[in-house]
Amino acid sequence: MKNNVTLKDIAEKIGVSSVTVSKAINNRGGVSEELKKKIKKIANDLGYQNNTVGKSTEEGLSYNIGVIIPERFIGDDQSPFYLKFHQYITRKLEEYNYYSILQILSNEDEQYLNLPRTYVENKVDGFIILGQIKKSYIELLHSEGIPKVFLDFYTDLSQVDTVVTDNFYGMYEMTNFLIQNGHKKIAFIGNIHTTSSIQDRFLGYYKSLLEHNIPLDRKLIIPDRDEEGKYIELDVPNPLPTAFVCNCDQIGFNFINKLSMIGYKVPEDCSVVGFDNDVYSTISKPPMTTTKVNIEDMSNAAVELIIDKLMKNGKSSVRKLIKGTIIHRESVKKI
Repeated sequence: MKNNVTLKDIAEKIGVSSVTVSKAINNRGGVSEELKKKIKKIANDLGYQNNTVGKSTEEGLSYNIGVIIPERFIGDDQSPFYLKFHQYITRKLEEYNYYSILQILSNEDEQYLNLPRTYVENKVDGFIILGQIKKSYIELLHSEGIPKVFLDFYTDLSQVDTVVTDNFYGMYEMTNFLIQNGHKKIAFIGNIHTTSSIQDRFLGYYKSLLEHNIPLDRKLIIPDRDEEGKYIELDVPNPLPTAFVCNCDQIGFNFINKLSMIGYKVPEDCSVVGFDNDVYSTISKPPMTTTKVNIEDMSNAAVELIIDKLMKNGKSSVRKLIKGTIIHRESVKKI
């Protein structure tokens, strides 16, 4: 942990926002003289040093938000899905006169619990964490008291604002759609132990099976990646199910290609659906039926939450679910 006293430490001691503390210490308007004196006394008692190196304004704020993406989600074999989020985040932050700093969290820094340099050097006021990181790293960020929002994942840490697509309902709807088209032997492709998103998508798939009295066949739960998130070779069950529910479009794309290499055709021999509506769903042959994730609404919600947390020093946590939409293409056959 950092040894220096922060504005947040003083704010929590008095019960005001970090911005109020900054205004008082820097003799800005909007704070009564009585409160200014109280804040300055507490700051002095705590040993606060008014060091604004690296800050771009007198308020002691950088007006930068760090966007952390784990390295494994944007490697050479990954889609640019999260970079689209970053584009919308950047655009929305500009409405609040804030800028984004993209921080790729390396596997090494995540493993050895190294804090982002942007935080250590006081270059950001908070973080939007895009894509699931390890629990130990989450605990590190939380222990530092860093303002943060989780985007596209959640954990059992209930005190953190979170924005996710409605993974459960989205995959529940998709599996219902397959069943309505006559499919009863439906496989799920995804490692259900890696991310909260995959877990929720699996549970939506499972709920649909339960409601239609279709037994869950554990042999039809096919892993797509190892515990570190690296993609692995996909197994093709024998006999072949009539449909495959893939946890994301890139896996659907990879699986359709594998089926083609061993002589199967989609959707003639089996149907394949994905999730996300990224580029892989459109370049697959045939184009893939998928669930569209509303990236813009999710990004906007995450920005609004982090700005609200910074401006109002909000302590209550919020979890926002953003609904997706099924996009019908050519990879599903009615049987």
